[in-house]
Amino acid sequence: MNITIQDLRFTYPTGLDALKGISLNIKSGEQVAIVGQNGAGKTTLVRHFNGLLQPTSGSVIIGDWDTQKHTVAKLASRVGYVFQNPDEQLFSKDVLTEVAFGPKNLGYASEKINALVKRALALTELSAETETNPYDLSPAWRKMAALASTIAMDTPIVIFDEPTTGQDAANVGRIANVIAELKKAGKTVITITHDIDFCAENFERVIALSKGQVLLDGPVREVLAQEEILAQTYVDPPQLTRLGKRLGWPEPIGTQQEFLQALSRRQPKQA
Repeated sequence: MNITIQDLRFTYPTGLDALKGISLNIKSGEQVAIVGQNGAGKTTLVRHFNGLLQPTSGSVIIGDWDTQKHTVAKLASRVGYVFQNPDEQLFSKDVLTEVAFGPKNLGYASEKINALVKRALALTELSAETETNPYDLSPAWRKMAALASTIAMDTPIVIFDEPTTGQDAANVGRIANVIAELKKAGKTVITITHDIDFCAENFERVIALSKGQVLLDGPVREVLAQEEILAQTYVDPPQLTRLGKRLGWPEPIGTQQEFLQALSRRQPKQA
């Protein structure tokens, strides 16, 4: 399901111009990371995708739906949103009820709800915690519960707001696995992140925002290699990208695998 944004502008009641004429096309099934310093307009932008915010001018089209003509409840069938702070999202007495709430609210049949809940719990490794109150989980696992409750809705578009904040390496790995599985299922995955290494490892396209405008937009390796331009957003390229550049390698490096491959190509051949 495509997302089409045309000359999107948004001004808060305080008079702050948060978005200043953004035009983008995000194709169905893309994996897109949105980066930029605090105040760049990242969260403001994605909250237009599910109708939490409405344009001051311009338009946002989700598939064939203009967000200004549909309610937030209606848009929830197309756009799932995992909040940065899971405490803003969780409210049920136990994990099972929490995860089942979304698909039930969308009116799915019982058989489909059960299958979606089972899959979401398995993906987030919460199958053994169905009777646990979400607030008895650690903050890291509450994040996983919020993630499970969103992906159980089976929306074609899933948005993650700073998914790795406060997560240890093990949970970051779990989140990366969930994103990989969503990609296999053909979902569009969009993340807001300051974790550039996570971005390089898990996303195909990067949109860099600065002061409510698009500064860079393109394949992840190409965008993250633009160190001088990214500096305007106070975003540093991944460590391996910077190392490859310091070594004088012309190709952009984003992941450990790419670094090792580039290093192997430069090893002298044995006689």
